[in-house]
Formats: sequence, structure tokens, C-alpha cells
Amino acid sequence: MTGGWQPAERAEPAGRVGAVLAIVGATGAVGSTMIEIIDARETVPWTEIRLVASARSAGKVLRVRGEDVTVRLLEPEVFDGVDIALFDVPDEVSAEWAPIAAARGAVAVDNSGAFRMDPEVPLVVPEVNADEAANRPKGIIANPNCTTLSMMAAMG
Repeated sequence: MTGGWQPAERAEPAGRVGAVLAIVGATGAVGSTMIEIIDARETVPWTEIRLVASARSAGKVLRVRGEDVTVRLLEPEVFDGVDIALFDVPDEVSAEWAPIAAARGAVAVDNSGAFRMDPEVPLVVPEVNADEAANRPKGIIANPNCTTLSMMAAMG
């Protein structure tokens, strides 16, 4: 990939295995489902899972992979050291914060509609065009709405 988004420079801890994941909107319905899926897939070696939400939910403690994890406030610093940030929030929140996450080095995966029509943000259905995820000039990946995803899975 030439031009476009490049991850922020950062030193990785020696011997680190796995990646750092942030779930933005962790206390919402979709965020809770994401946590359940992560719990069910223990073979994915996340070094750290950060739960992120609004001031209303920051400070809550949720169980993730058998550990208590405190929900952090959504602020720029929460993305420092994050490899992948999953956004399960309203369009206006994603529109503001996904670019901030990308600027701080994370690949932002957006479940809202904020970036679906942006020609510089790949719209990815893993079963159909997973290779498009590598071409992300803004450091953001969008996915279609849930109806489209369900239809594509059914069509194979």
C-alpha cells in the first residue's frame, strides 16, 4: 500500500504474543455480544482487551475471559498501543472517534454507517472480499449493515 494510512510508530514489548483489542461501545447490546464472541474464541491470543464506553458507563467492571475488566472512558489516549479497535457505537460517535483511533495506530473496524459510503474506506464482508481489508487508506474498515451481512452469509 502506498500513500494513505500508516500505523503510528511504537515500540512493542519484547516477547509480546497477540494483539491489543479495544471494544468501543462495550456496554451496549452489540458490544456485549462482541464480548461473548471473544469469550467463546479463546484461541485468539489477545494480549489485552480494553473495554471503552461513554462517561455514563466508564468505571463499570465486566467479565472478559474470566477476568474483571474495568470499562475505560472514550478518550484519545485509550487507543495508545491498540492494534484493533472495534466500534459498536452510533454513526456520529464512530465518525468522530474512528479516525482518532486510526491516527493513534489502531485499525478501526466500524459497525456503524458512518463510513459505508466513503470511497477510501473498504466495505468488507469477510466471506466475500476479506482481502479488501488490507487496503485501508484511512486506517478504517467498514462493514455493511446486519441485513446485508446475514444475506451474504446465507448466499455463501
